[in-house]
Order: sequence, then C-alpha cells, then structure tokens
Amino acid sequence: MTDEIRQPPELSVANLGPIESANIELRPLTVFVGPSNTGKSYAATLIYALHNFINAYTNSGRRFVEHIAFPAYNAPLRPLDLSQEDIDSIHEWVISALPHVAIVGNEGYRHPHKMPNAVAKVVNRNLSDMARMSEPLSDEIARCFGMERASNLIRYPYGGKSLFAIRGSATGENGRDRRFQYEMELTNGDARLTSSVPEMAFARIDPDSWYIWHLQSLMGEFQEGKEEAARALIADIVRGAVSGMIRPFNRPARYLPADRAGVMHAHQVAVKGAIASASRVGLRREDSPAPILSGALGDFLQGLISLTEPRHRRRGANEILVAQRIEKTLMRGEALVKTSTTGYPSFFFRPDGWERDLPLMHASSMVSEIAPVVLYLRHFVRPGGLLIIEEPESHLHPAMQVEFIRLLAAAVQEGVRILITTHSEWVLEELANLVKMSALPDDKREGLEYPGISLRPDQVGVWLFELGGETGGVNVREIELDEDIAAFPSGFTLITEELYNRWGDIDARTQDWNVHDSG
Repeated sequence: MTDEIRQPPELSVANLGPIESANIELRPLTVFVGPSNTGKSYAATLIYALHNFINAYTNSGRRFVEHIAFPAYNAPLRPLDLSQEDIDSIHEWVISALPHVAIVGNEGYRHPHKMPNAVAKVVNRNLSDMARMSEPLSDEIARCFGMERASNLIRYPYGGKSLFAIRGSATGENGRDRRFQYEMELTNGDARLTSSVPEMAFARIDPDSWYIWHLQSLMGEFQEGKEEAARALIADIVRGAVSGMIRPFNRPARYLPADRAGVMHAHQVAVKGAIASASRVGLRREDSPAPILSGALGDFLQGLISLTEPRHRRRGANEILVAQRIEKTLMRGEALVKTSTTGYPSFFFRPDGWERDLPLMHASSMVSEIAPVVLYLRHFVRPGGLLIIEEPESHLHPAMQVEFIRLLAAAVQEGVRILITTHSEWVLEELANLVKMSALPDDKREGLEYPGISLRPDQVGVWLFELGGETGGVNVREIELDEDIAAFPSGFTLITEELYNRWGDIDARTQDWNVHDSG
C-alpha cells in the first residue's frame, strides 16, 4: 500500500460524559488540562480503548478464518462481503501471481507486483464497510470505562446519542491529500461504526511484504478451501490497510491511573477474580454483574501482576533508557520487583548507597508515585507505543514536577508517545521552555539545564477542558504557546491574580480596622 499518513490523527467527541464537544489532534506529547470533573480522564480512557481495540484488530495475526476476527471475542463477526465473482478473481490472482514472484540473486530481492483492479475493488469495499466491528469496539469501550454498556457514556439529559470519530489524512501516489474518517455513534440500544475511506492505492505491492508471503502460505488452501482462503487473504489485507491508515492507534497503549501509589500498595489484596471481572465485556454472560473495576484500572493491576513473569523482567536493547534517568535524578534509587511467596510481585525501593531494599510502601509518596512510571517504561512501553499518565505531578514538589516533565519529554525523544492529564502550572511552564528550546541551535544551549531535551511545536499539543458549552457541558480547545507570558495560558495565572487581589483586599481592611481601633 502506497498511501501514508502525513499528519497526526484527530479525535473528535460529542456528547460523551461531561464533554459536549472536543476536537483533539493527538501529537507525540499530548496534554489535557482544566478544572476537575471536566472530562480529561474520559477523553484519555476513550483514547486508551481505541488503542486497545485497533492494536488488537490490526495485529491479531489470525490466519485462515472466514471472518475478520477480533481475537478477544469468541462470537464470529459479520462475514466479509465477498461474491463468488470476487472469490474467483482472488483465486485467479493467486494462481497467476505466484509463478512470477521469483527470488533474484542472493539478497532475496523480488520484483514489485501489481494488485489486479478486481481484487483492489474488493479490498476497498471491505475497507469502507466496518459495521462488523461495531459490537466489539463498543464492548471494549465499555470494558475500559467499567460500564455494562458503552451507551452509558451518553451525556444525559441533553442528547440521545454520543459520537466520536478518528480522522486523518492520507497522501496517495499522486501527492493529493485524501481524508478518511471512522465514526462511532452510540445510542440507547445500538452502537454503529461507519467509515469514510478514500480508494487506497495498491498499485505496487512489494513481493517481500506479508501480502505475498500470505499468498504463498495460502496456496495449498485454495484448492480445497477456496472461499475460506479468499476471505482470510482479504481480511489480512484490509487489516493491514487499516493499520497503515490509522496509525499510531495501531500501537499498544498503557494507562497509569491517578493515585498509582495507592493502587500499588493495595494490589496484593486485589484478588485475581476482581481483575478478571474487568476483563473483556464481550466474554461476560448477560446475567453477569458489572465489573467492580474499570478495564483501565484492571489492566494496570494485571500489568503489575505480570511482572512476576520472566518475559517481562528482561532488560535488553529495547529498554527505554529514560527509566534509568528518572531513577537517578528523581528517585535517587532503583525500583525493584520481587516475587512473593503468594506468587504476586512485591515492590521495593533501594535508595542510592543502601545495601538493603525498602518496601515501596515505606518509601516516600514521591517515589511511590514515580515507581510505576519507571516500571512501565522499563518493562512494557516501547518506541511508538502510548503511555497515558494521569496527574504525573501527584506528590511531587514543584521542582520535581519540572524535572519529571523534562524526562517525559526525553522519553518522547526516544520515540514514546505520551499523554498526560495535569493541574500543574509548573508542568505547563516547563513544557513551554522545552518548546522554546527547540528553536535554539545546539551550540547556543551551553550552560542551560538539560540542553539536549527539547520538543518542536508540532510535537506538543495542550488542550484545555472548560465549562461553557451551549448545554452547560465541557468544550475542549487547543491553547497555543504564548511567548509574551512564556507559558501555555491555561487560566492558572488568573487564580494567582485572584489570590493576590484577595490579599490586597484583606490587607486594606486590616489597615482600616487597625486605624479605627486605635482611634
């Protein structure tokens, strides 16, 4: 496929929880700021759910099945739209294409191959018809929010439906931008996924790509299972096309909730059954109770528990190096995981210079809050993946908040995508400094703290959640860096002014009272 994404995707939301409307461009570092109870966590959880679903769908690796299958669900989805004529065209392509896919030389180079128009039309038709994915996507959203059904997110009493959409721009071989959109509509009794997708260009298929590899693997199946193999092939090509269009949603995401320290300290009393109840909604019986944990929180706990598995404990070339920098500069010690006698992990902290380990619950609140970030960066998050952190400033002195956002920016430089929700003025002010730093040549940064850490303006997006919608809900808008005040104007300075004015009012009355009393 020759189409490529040029801009970060946009997520638009309407009538979801407290959010009346939002249009958010997801950049390498995305920041949600605003008063409490304005929907920042709603938006973050929705993004997490979309990542989970799309990553699982596009990377399921399912082969030789007659349906596009989401791997977490047992029930078959609606079959692909294939006529007998389509199946014959696909069969003819396989039979005619394979003899011409010859390896040339010792390096394994193969000539590019053209997908026939008849097959390309089948792919594009199924690429646009995503209705079969409505139910599993709705279930994953409900699971992540810890609700029985996704329609519970509809903002009552102002509307009968909720909408959200992923939009992006693909550039074809002719250089023209072509917009695509996947939209989900939630009503009381239904969830409907629709799409508006441009015709994708399949003019040059690399014979070393998985398309041709899959043709070869299907060759034996076509004689006896012609229809099933045709469906499997088109399903894989559609899955790959969606993955290419909708990235970076096709990469894994991890969610670190607020009060991470409390969750970590309590995780050993959270039995596996509680975590299992937050598993995929699609696997629960209709008469099963609602989960007692949200899927996002359950996933976080499950991630902690899985650290007892050796495959998560390995350290290697793929480790995010900024995890060590966070330990060295902020924690001044190392976060450790050990397997307890119950089989659950126990978490410890070894301060620099100590010869023994301190149980994490006995460490400072700052260390306890940062430790999960370090563990997830070290064991789970890889370049291209998304790490969502609620309130990274929790339990941190303002100076440590500044250090922390710098190091998270360093993680972005290593290829990690990060989304944070915050109430911190210091976080936003240092973020402004990091953006300003990007305009400074390397030879002019000598003497500045962390001269190697900076982020370009197009790598950062700050989105303000604020009350004031037409129906009393929350609207979301981007706030641009204001170089005159050296900050992203989120309204924090207004609070400072109000406090200063209050001081002046109190001081004036105090002086007046003192004069009156002395008289």
